[in-house]
Amino acid sequence: MTLRTAKGPAAVLAGALAFALVGCANNDASAPSAGGTASGGTTQAGQPDVNGDGKVVIGVLSPGDINDNGYYESFVIGAEKFATSKGWQVIKRGSVPATEALGAARALCQQGVDMVALGASELKDAIPASEEPVCAKTAWYVPSSENVPQTPRTVISSDDPNQSMLAAGYATGLLMEQKKATKAGFVTGMEADFSVNAAKAFKAGIRMVVPKAELVTTYTGDFNDSAKAREAVQAQLSQGVKVIYPYLGGATDAAAKLAADGGAITLTPGTDRCDSTDPRFDVSVIFDPGAYFAAALELFAKGEMQLGTTKVWHLGKDAYPTVKICSPTAEQTQKMDAFIADVGADKIDTKAEVAKLGS
Repeated sequence: MTLRTAKGPAAVLAGALAFALVGCANNDASAPSAGGTASGGTTQAGQPDVNGDGKVVIGVLSPGDINDNGYYESFVIGAEKFATSKGWQVIKRGSVPATEALGAARALCQQGVDMVALGASELKDAIPASEEPVCAKTAWYVPSSENVPQTPRTVISSDDPNQSMLAAGYATGLLMEQKKATKAGFVTGMEADFSVNAAKAFKAGIRMVVPKAELVTTYTGDFNDSAKAREAVQAQLSQGVKVIYPYLGGATDAAAKLAADGGAITLTPGTDRCDSTDPRFDVSVIFDPGAYFAAALELFAKGEMQLGTTKVWHLGKDAYPTVKICSPTAEQTQKMDAFIADVGADKIDTKAEVAKLGS
């Protein structure tokens, strides 16, 4: 699971997009405007009906469960919500193995889709199909991590996981400071570059507030296995951890519920769930892939989506990514707002802070 676009949960919307969480998630928040940073590209003739068959069909492939109450479902929800408003059709397929990505993409093109959208960068092996005759009349959207190359036929959406994860840690540090806590936990799936880097940035953000804080990191090997996630959470609670970040996919809710029931501070990996009560979350770390995708679809609907470009979403400059404490004090709100504004103004070098405090 790449939790970032994802940089993501991209998708990491990391080292990945990473990328995120529906269920009780708030996906009604307005999508980011078509801002971000994009290099010049080419606008495909006929958008959004690029194959000229009189209808618009969006094809979505996801490497994960598209009913996971999490990152993967968020991506599909974003597509369906926008498509419904425009009278478009969405063809979706979840739990696509990386080894089948290329064939699955070709199959979508054979069904006459106008766009192929990959739900996370694990499916990057599908991208060569964009240059094949069967997909000649399609646009492509890809949530990016650092291992996704730009091609002339793709639109890549990306963010910097150092920014959102450092901010997540900073918000957590403010809550730990309030509770006089010094030990936090991070539960994730595979021990991959993006998950390792996410943990480092999270630790660095905490230490910007609580300098002597400790982070216990557990890799379960599976983002969706709830039993493994709960086992990891219970082990961390037994070690006196007061914060648990379930940086997971389908196992998020099971892990968060156990953590919250154990009195730990909890965070979301991707979307706004401050209104959720079962499980409860204390911090929403929002790099919602559905919101990023909706912004691309908005351009597509206007005939303005440029292929061969990368859009980079920046904390403090765009609506997403962002981080919010669910029930902050006035002082915590002021500090969090100032932190995000400083990142947006490039007054905080997030990469340098991670290198200094995240090891």
